[in-house]
Amino acid sequence: MLFMEDKERLDEKVFSNGDIYIGNFKGILPHGKGKYTWLGGTYFEGDWEDGKMHGKGQLVWPSGARYDGDISGGYLHGFGTFTGVDGSVYIGAWRMGVLHGIGRKEYHNSDIYEGTWKEGLHEGGGSYTWNNGNIYTGIWKRGKMSGRGIMKWVNGDIYDGFWLNGLKHGTGLYRFADGSYYFGTWSKGLKDGKGTFYPAGSKHTPMKKWSNLGEENSRKNLLSHSSSLTSEESRSLKSSIHRSLSEKISIGGLLRSSGRISHRPVSLDENWCAVDSGKELASDDESCTVSDVPHEDQHGTVEDCTGIYEREYMQGVLIKEKFRKNAKPIAKTKEKNKFTRKEAEPRSCMDSPIRGRSYYLMLNLQLGIRYTVGKITPVPMREVRTSDFGERARIRMHFPRKGSQYTPPHYSIDFYWKDYCPMVFRNLREMFKLDAAEYMMSICGNDGLREISSPGKSGSIFYLSHDDRFVIKTLKKSELKVFLRMLPNYYLHVGKYENTLITKFFGVHRIELKGGRKVRFVVMGNMFCTELRIHRRYDLKGSTVGRNTYKEKISQNTTLKDLDLSYEFHMDKLLREALFNQLSLDCMFLESQGIIDYSLLLGLHFRAPEHLKALLDTANVIHDQESSSADGVNSPGQLAISPKGLLLVTHEPSSVNTAPGPHIRGSTLRAFSLGDREVDLLLPGTARLRVQLGVNMPAQANHKLQQKKEDDHSAEAELFEVYDVVLYMGVIDILQEYNLKKKAEHAYKSLHYDPLEISVVEPKFYAKRFINFLEKVFPVNRN
Repeated sequence: MLFMEDKERLDEKVFSNGDIYIGNFKGILPHGKGKYTWLGGTYFEGDWEDGKMHGKGQLVWPSGARYDGDISGGYLHGFGTFTGVDGSVYIGAWRMGVLHGIGRKEYHNSDIYEGTWKEGLHEGGGSYTWNNGNIYTGIWKRGKMSGRGIMKWVNGDIYDGFWLNGLKHGTGLYRFADGSYYFGTWSKGLKDGKGTFYPAGSKHTPMKKWSNLGEENSRKNLLSHSSSLTSEESRSLKSSIHRSLSEKISIGGLLRSSGRISHRPVSLDENWCAVDSGKELASDDESCTVSDVPHEDQHGTVEDCTGIYEREYMQGVLIKEKFRKNAKPIAKTKEKNKFTRKEAEPRSCMDSPIRGRSYYLMLNLQLGIRYTVGKITPVPMREVRTSDFGERARIRMHFPRKGSQYTPPHYSIDFYWKDYCPMVFRNLREMFKLDAAEYMMSICGNDGLREISSPGKSGSIFYLSHDDRFVIKTLKKSELKVFLRMLPNYYLHVGKYENTLITKFFGVHRIELKGGRKVRFVVMGNMFCTELRIHRRYDLKGSTVGRNTYKEKISQNTTLKDLDLSYEFHMDKLLREALFNQLSLDCMFLESQGIIDYSLLLGLHFRAPEHLKALLDTANVIHDQESSSADGVNSPGQLAISPKGLLLVTHEPSSVNTAPGPHIRGSTLRAFSLGDREVDLLLPGTARLRVQLGVNMPAQANHKLQQKKEDDHSAEAELFEVYDVVLYMGVIDILQEYNLKKKAEHAYKSLHYDPLEISVVEPKFYAKRFINFLEKVFPVNRN
């Protein structure tokens, strides 16, 4: 409909290409109200400005699709309603022609999604209701359920926990319709690790443990990606969606926060009793499909409700179970894992109510890194100069709470910020292919940092980024001096050897608080930020004195030591050669810098033994939730499991994730078993991963067992258990400098060597002993 009372002249124009415009003009351009009909039959009727659709109007296509709403500069932009050819209807925000912001879409099959969108995909907080009645409310990323959320099935089952790419992944609480619970960890949709099953009617439930995270944080994160809309209609819809999402947040009273909980690594506890039959394994199908009723099973009804079942799973297979009668809540252990997620409540520096020293340190650290990266990134790229390492290569800035000409106001306390060698670390981040925006969002985003307790004797404070990509460690002044002294050579070394196993550093900073207290930080890559769960981890120095862990102190989060390692790892010939060639180069570098007391941090991912998988009725078929509709919502599919747990296959770049990250070690490795070709690691039914030095390295782990012979009780026979494992490793703790003045005392107390072998603490002997020990851990494969 045209408004004839417009002051601009109304006219009709037929263009040379056959298009027709009827309406107001400004000069020769459509301006005001008008209707434009393209030759193909598409037409727009509404507002024009200087020859472009701008304002409100209706766009109709010959196919029957139509859009009513805001348009800006010729794009669907603002708030509007789109009706598709298939009958689907979207009401909500748009940006530059794609769904972006808060909106509601009802699909042609009657599925409904309401929440936030980004570039046409579900992103942020939202609720999806399937036409069969299943409902998911929680966090989405790139169109898939990723983050904290609740899945509620029509049969009454509820899962409240973490998701990744549409699959249960991380810590979660599964409540069965009969009132029983399972609290544990999942990996890519399968139970993986230790957990606890609470029978229906049990006196002990995991609800308090799981629900203490706070509903307020959940609502904030669910709607943190919302776009601001200007129209009255948009504000009305936003209010409606806010109410709807708010109501669905508390489904079953379970979801209290979208804060992140530990993906707790597990250790294979020898004190647990092994499952002696397949009667319970056969009923435990972990392959739930989100668009259908899940196949979770609580392993039958338990009449005795005075106890709980402690269980351990490996890729969906129940391998150990222990019944604890009259169980009491397990006390939290103080010892935490090295570079892992914390089981306790994440202490985000953005929303934590605690206003202690640690809170302000985290907040100041974020403010400083945001300032530093933002300042150095626009500077044109150039080669690093000698002066970039010198005393003048420092940035010092005052951050008053009220803000200044160069710094924004903030909610922390006043502090001074010092950034060391900014151009060097800018080039290092470029060298490691780390995007500056991703780096800032990971460390300085709304999810904040999480403090993890010190895993060693250094007393350092460790922080972990919310996505686990980066570890931030406090440094002693002496460690900072060592680091800055060796930084020029470190820069050359990591530039020359892209497969180096030495820790990757991304920045060194200092915060000075009121009163003169100075705290120094280094930002490192977390080598255990992996696609697979790390079941065990070790800190290996090649020593025997004091290098064991007391059994009573071992928990699922413990980093074990040299004497705790009871495995030998057999690898492909070329993979092993590449490993030791690089280890030798790295140790030569550390020796040249006078560095000592470094470790190999080793992480193990175990694959479920195939003879246990065979006990499952569904061992040959699992649901593949990664098949999805065009809108990114999971739909059922099937994938057969190969009889082998690990396979090396020829490298295909298009089939694996090649996105760079802080744990990536460089080029793709070659394998002898595949004719010296680059290889990927195929984990049937799970993933295809690129094999790199220290990342996704397959091996067989031989576990030594001692067993007495029946005919001779005094003799022992040597037996082995063989596991398929995936290895992750890197050289850490490289900031301890050799000190001649303290060699005897230092050797025994700090370096864990016998005083009779003091000479071994010299850098060249330390490196030799370190390599010799690892050669025994990774022996030459006799096959």
